[in-house]
Amino acid sequence: MTVAAKTFQQWLSSVAGSSSSASVCRAAGIKRSTLAQQLVRGRVTVATVVAVSRSLELPVVDALALFPEYADLSAGVARPTNAELLSQISDLDILAEILKRSPRAEPPDALLAVQLSPIPHRDSVRTWLDAIGPTDLRQRLARTTGIAPQNLSTQITANRLTPELAVASARIAGVGLTNGLVVTGVLSPSEAGWPSGERALMLRQTPTSALASLASTRLEYLSRTLKRAEQDDAAVQAVWENLG
Repeated sequence: MTVAAKTFQQWLSSVAGSSSSASVCRAAGIKRSTLAQQLVRGRVTVATVVAVSRSLELPVVDALALFPEYADLSAGVARPTNAELLSQISDLDILAEILKRSPRAEPPDALLAVQLSPIPHRDSVRTWLDAIGPTDLRQRLARTTGIAPQNLSTQITANRLTPELAVASARIAGVGLTNGLVVTGVLSPSEAGWPSGERALMLRQTPTSALASLASTRLEYLSRTLKRAEQDDAAVQAVWENLG
């Protein structure tokens, strides 16, 4: 989702004061040409709004809520569910925790706590969508937003989801509206109001049997993905051999 360029310029004037466009871009780490192109097209990306807000040390969620497209974002902030927290723990971190609990592992006091990988991990979007449900979430999301199912599937496979789709998914599932912006990397967990250390706490509190079941599901999906990739590589190799 983007925001109207005119609205962005009005907002920028109100928060940046007399600062020049060049200085704003420099502070936000945005190329002047990139912002200029967005303004010419009449739409400014959410990433630009977030970058400028961070550079001006503004609360990012509150800043986004000033735009009509995200008017209910601040009111929709909610603690992530336990399932959401687990969905944002990588496969490797889950496996490391399981091995740490193994009877054959070293005594607990001799082991370092698992250092969790940052969000998003390599499969954040799919695991989040699976965690928040309902089972027909993807179909409802496609109908609500008008996106073609195959295009939605492509985004999910690539571990991407536009801000519009992320917020729409959260709205359909009844979870915090900012949570989808976290799993797609638009917002940091702290910016979205996620309590510090909640993922690590949830990992420690989840029974080993539940972690093993979750790891099994993740690995089964990874196995299918790798098998498809290997088949595609083999097909390409066969074509080259026939040509050569």
